[in-house]
Amino acid sequence: AEMAIVLILIITCAEMAIVLCYFQLCNENYQWQWRSFLNTGSAGIFLFGYSFVYFSSTLEIMGFVSTMLYFSYMFICSLLFGITTGTIGFVSSWWFVLQIYGAVKVD
Repeated sequence: AEMAIVLILIITCAEMAIVLCYFQLCNENYQWQWRSFLNTGSAGIFLFGYSFVYFSSTLEIMGFVSTMLYFSYMFICSLLFGITTGTIGFVSSWWFVLQIYGAVKVD
């Protein structure tokens, strides 16, 4: 079941990155590299923001050290999640750009 969730995450990140890269290329903005990373990598920012909501609504952590430990671990997890999803977005956009420009025939 966990592998299905990871597969859905990978497919969703790849599809989002390809569609947004296509829109960017249609607007003649050819600087797609960083944007393709940030479009999907911004999920890490959302995850870290949600950790504040989860902390205040569900968790009953008391104490400064426990709170700092929670947010430190969530920052690291959010950073790794953002790097992972951003890499998926960049690689899929790179593959897409190679495919569409490789199909162009110059006579």
